Amino acid sequence: MAAVAIAVSFFVIIVAVAVSSGFRHEIREGVAAMTGDVNISPFPSGSDEPESLAVHLPQEAAIRALPGVKDIVPVVVRAGIVKNGDTVHGVIVKGIPDQVGNDGSDRPSLSVSIPQRLSEIMCLGEGDDLTTYFIGEKLRVRKFHIASVHRDLIELDDNLLVYANLEDLQRLNGWEADEASSLEVRLTDNASQEQIELEIGTLLEDYYVSSSKRTYPQVFDWLNLLDFNVVIILILMTVVAGFNMVSGLLIMLLRNISTVGTLKTLGMDNRSIGRLFVRIGAEAVLKGMLIGNAAALLFCLIQGTTHLIPLDPVNYFVSWVPVRVNLLWILGADAAAFAGILLLLWIPSRVVARIDPARTVKAD
Repeated sequence: MAAVAIAVSFFVIIVAVAVSSGFRHEIREGVAAMTGDVNISPFPSGSDEPESLAVHLPQEAAIRALPGVKDIVPVVVRAGIVKNGDTVHGVIVKGIPDQVGNDGSDRPSLSVSIPQRLSEIMCLGEGDDLTTYFIGEKLRVRKFHIASVHRDLIELDDNLLVYANLEDLQRLNGWEADEASSLEVRLTDNASQEQIELEIGTLLEDYYVSSSKRTYPQVFDWLNLLDFNVVIILILMTVVAGFNMVSGLLIMLLRNISTVGTLKTLGMDNRSIGRLFVRIGAEAVLKGMLIGNAAALLFCLIQGTTHLIPLDPVNYFVSWVPVRVNLLWILGADAAAFAGILLLLWIPSRVVARIDPARTVKAD
């Protein structure tokens, strides 16, 4: 029973760590798809017409050389209004380079990918036309062709993101090929957004530099709360598993109290006997840990491939429970829990010192 409790505890620990890592990865990737990890844009001038910056800044080489910077992507972003019949909705049209179709081929001019929510709202799908109005000093209208419908990674607001070709948005604004609305700096998973934002801001004092954490602080605060909950689960499950093993060892000691007395009579000291029972407990912990890890990894494989457990994206930003197996995190959680349980196993070993061999052998 103690081994079963250990297996359940380690199952919960590994799943909690995988879910936390999955949420952080999916939400960070979703936010990066909208704004980049760090965004570089010109200061607003108050004009109705969009502002532009050069695609290749003089400081580009210095920015790319910063540790953690993976890529710099130019984008053009315009707010627009789409209309289909009597249905009208606001959108953000984002032009990105190398926009490709589902078959890997280059998208033709004026083709877009719309989010699934917009497809449902406007009753439009792949192959339909999307009439979009852009308001500035002059009203501009474009009839885009819907090349694909993509699933929303995260749902943060009602300004749905439509992906278009960078060249189409540059022509819409009357810009040259070396002009963009902003530059999105993509970072590696372990890079600090705050640190990169500070370093780029020092290099580019004439531009507005902001990280996705500053743009969407509520999302990352929610992630920090989730990580805190995972730490609480890790501690609770370790304590529960530890005390289950403590009770199991105490029962074992009481059932073998005469054997302990005999070992003491033969000259075995309290510390050696305690180590013996701790080793027996450690073997049970290791067995339960392996079973729990195997079950948790199987669950993560099934959930990661089938998205079996859904979520309400209004409350959780994503529509399914994301899982991401990070071996370093799992090994760290295993090691921390295993060490904590072994420390708790020394509690029943103290009972050995109170066993009087004379009484136990006589009673036997």
